[in-house]
Amino acid sequence: MQFRAITGALVAAAVASGAFYAYNGNQSTNPAASPVHQSATLSTQAGSEPTRKALVVGQGELYTGTITGPGPISKETDEYGRRVVEMLDPDQATAKLRKNEESWLVGRGQGVVRYDVVQIPSNDPIEDDHAEKIIEVPSTLAATDNGAAASDWMFWGVFDGHSGWVTSAKLRQTLISYVARELNTTYKSALADPSQRLPSPESIDKAIKSGFVLLDNEIVHESVKKVKQAKSKIAAAELLAPALSGSCALLSFYDSRSKLLRVACTGDSRAVLGRRAANGKWTATPLSEDQTGGTTSEAERLRKEHPGEPNVVRNGRILGGLEPSRAFGDASYKWSLETNAELKKSYFARSPSSLLKTPPYVTAEPIVTTTKVEPEKGDFVVMATDGLWEMLTNEEVVGLVGQWLDTQGSVNGGNAQTQSWLKSWWSSEKQLPIDQKDNGAGAGQRAPIRQQQWGTKTNLNERFVVEDKNVATHLVRNALGGKDQDQLSALLTLPSPFSRRYRDDLTVEVIFFGEGTANGNVTLNKEASAPAPGPKAKL
Repeated sequence: MQFRAITGALVAAAVASGAFYAYNGNQSTNPAASPVHQSATLSTQAGSEPTRKALVVGQGELYTGTITGPGPISKETDEYGRRVVEMLDPDQATAKLRKNEESWLVGRGQGVVRYDVVQIPSNDPIEDDHAEKIIEVPSTLAATDNGAAASDWMFWGVFDGHSGWVTSAKLRQTLISYVARELNTTYKSALADPSQRLPSPESIDKAIKSGFVLLDNEIVHESVKKVKQAKSKIAAAELLAPALSGSCALLSFYDSRSKLLRVACTGDSRAVLGRRAANGKWTATPLSEDQTGGTTSEAERLRKEHPGEPNVVRNGRILGGLEPSRAFGDASYKWSLETNAELKKSYFARSPSSLLKTPPYVTAEPIVTTTKVEPEKGDFVVMATDGLWEMLTNEEVVGLVGQWLDTQGSVNGGNAQTQSWLKSWWSSEKQLPIDQKDNGAGAGQRAPIRQQQWGTKTNLNERFVVEDKNVATHLVRNALGGKDQDQLSALLTLPSPFSRRYRDDLTVEVIFFGEGTANGNVTLNKEASAPAPGPKAKL
């Protein structure tokens, strides 16, 4: 009998062989085999009965096999404590990929034509979140060109939570508003000064950073003041929750007047610009730097801020614990020793690291980059939590979007507005249309780690496929397996918490710039969105 084990790597072809779970009413007599339930046995012959694929999840191991017969798996664990789950078939895997996808067609005529987003959970509940907002800013608040009555401020944010979902949810609800408020003050102040009219680039960056820092202060420090005033454990549970968990934040701000895109990064989510080069291929330009204890510049900053503390960064982590060096929440790295002790004694809080001496060690202040967008050339930006970048390089991500654009541009029919902006991207390339460079390792960005873990094939033509109308879903499908349907299904089948050994939560957002129709509307692109009730235009 064969019973295939996968240790440390998810081998693509593993499902082709393995044990058979036969529903024939007999008891198992093989001590090495593990019955799914009392009436199931393992046999080496599948017989003529219908078969389905299964995963058996052990400690650090995946076993794959085949279920024979029409009956369901009635017991989730075998006698050895291994979790047994039926593998998703291709249609079920696709349904799971597309469950949370959204696509929006932007008819503002302000340089953005569409954005797509998708989320795939690994944690239960998912710890990632996202937010989008388009604000029409009148000329009385921010200067415009050519007598225009208004301009658009467009925001997109992805938030990678950790140690819970509460902080990322707080960011979804409030971060854009905090930043927009600071920008409003800055732009309005410049407009009132005849010698300025427009704020300086430095003041805009400062406003964005202020929005981040003010919100984190509200989460981490103002919450403590409110708890002490309330003197209630029920109030403490609500007020301290966003402080005790944590979240990275990646926020893009596009000013339609200047065509400038500012990307503010706190943590290790990443934004990458895709731009068509003169040779027709796409180039990938990172717009952010991964901020972890393993990033050289961040480690140097922390050692300078905390002299005499050799363990301020240990094994690429802050005080040997937290990987992101910048984050919202994570209050145990920011509160004083006294506050940590007081809250733990009177209410509840995480025990701080034994290495904690001179907090704060973690900051929410972002690093802001500025890029001139060229809508007429069809630029696009991919924003994603680190779960995507663990699986694909910058060049692969941009090349996959380029591949998707080429394929969509060659498809007849579909939404007329969608087709109008896709036509300009049509190309006859049959492989990833990307100028290949290094993957960014050593330049502030980590290389993908999952490809080695899974034993991923290196031949691009063997890996990637185009099957989705939503480009964010397209990226996730190819990150998880692409043409390798068995790997894709296995990774999507794994339940939480076992799935975290092989993949993280995934949030991916793709923004397309272009010169689209100006009808003033932001509409749901139904052919690339899940049929979930209640989605509304982000305006």
